[in-house]
Amino acid sequence: MDTKRTIRKIMFIAMWLVIGSGMLMLLIAAMDKQKKELCKGYEINIKAEKTGVFFLDQEGIGKLLKASVNGDIKGKVKAGFNLLQMEESLEKNVWIKDAQLYFDNHAVLHVSVKEREPVARIFTAGGKSFYMDADNRFMPLSEKTIAKVPVFTGFPDKKTIKDTALVNAVNSLARYISTHPFWSSQVAQIDITADCGAGCWQFEMVPVVGRHVVKLGDANNIDQKFQRLFAFYQQVLNRTGFDHYKTIDVRFEGQVIGGKGDNPKTDSVKLAKSVQQMLEEANQVFKDTAIQNN
Repeated sequence: MDTKRTIRKIMFIAMWLVIGSGMLMLLIAAMDKQKKELCKGYEINIKAEKTGVFFLDQEGIGKLLKASVNGDIKGKVKAGFNLLQMEESLEKNVWIKDAQLYFDNHAVLHVSVKEREPVARIFTAGGKSFYMDADNRFMPLSEKTIAKVPVFTGFPDKKTIKDTALVNAVNSLARYISTHPFWSSQVAQIDITADCGAGCWQFEMVPVVGRHVVKLGDANNIDQKFQRLFAFYQQVLNRTGFDHYKTIDVRFEGQVIGGKGDNPKTDSVKLAKSVQQMLEEANQVFKDTAIQNN
C-alpha cells in the first residue's frame, strides 16, 4: 500500500511539474511576443473639468508625443516606449498639469491629458498679459481660445513677484468671483493699486453696470465685503441709480460708504440703515424669489 501511495504522489508531482513548465513556456512566449509587438496607434483624451475650454488639441499633443520618442508612435515596438519618461516630457508643457499613458490589450497607446485651467487673466503695468491657474502657475495667452475668467490690471512686472502674497490674493479673489454667477457677470475688471505704500497692494473693482469704482482693500474677508456691496446694490443703488456714486468703499467691517468724489472718506454719504439690516433684507429678497420660482 505504501508503495502505491508513493507512486501516486510521484505521478501527481510529475503531472504538476509538466503543467507548470508548460504554463511557464507559454508565459515566456507571450512576454517575448509583447516585446516584439508593434504599437497600432494612439488615442488622446483631453480633460478640462471646470471650464470646458481647451487650450490644447489632439494634433498638438500628437506632436509632443512624437517629440518625446524622436519619431512616429504607430509602428514602433512597444518595448521601446518609456511611458514614465513620456509622461514627464508631456508635463513640461506649460498647459499640461498631468499626463497618464498606458497600452491596452490591442497595442493601442492611450494618452490622458489634464489641462491647467486659468482662474485669472492678468495685465501687467508694462502691458504684458498672461493667465494664472489655481496653483499660481503663469501660462501664456492662446490664439485658439479665450478663457472667460476675472481680469486683473496693474500687476507689477517684477519677476520676483511670483511667490508673494499678491499672487495668492489675486488667486483667492479670482476664484471667489468665478464661483458666484452675479459677480462673474458684474465684475468687469479688478485694478491692483499700491496706494497704501510700498509692498502693500489693494484692489478696486470696476463694474459692468454703473460708472462707479468699488474699493475692496485687500483680499481678506472678501465674502463679507461682497455681501455688503450686494446689499448696497439692493437697498440703495436700485433707488438712486448705479451712477449716483463715483466711489463705493467696502473696505471697513460693518460699513459701506458711497462717495460722489474720488475719496469717500471726505465726501461721503453713510447709509441711514445699518449694514446688518440691509443684509437681512437682501437675503429675504433671495428667499422670496426662490419661493416664487418654486
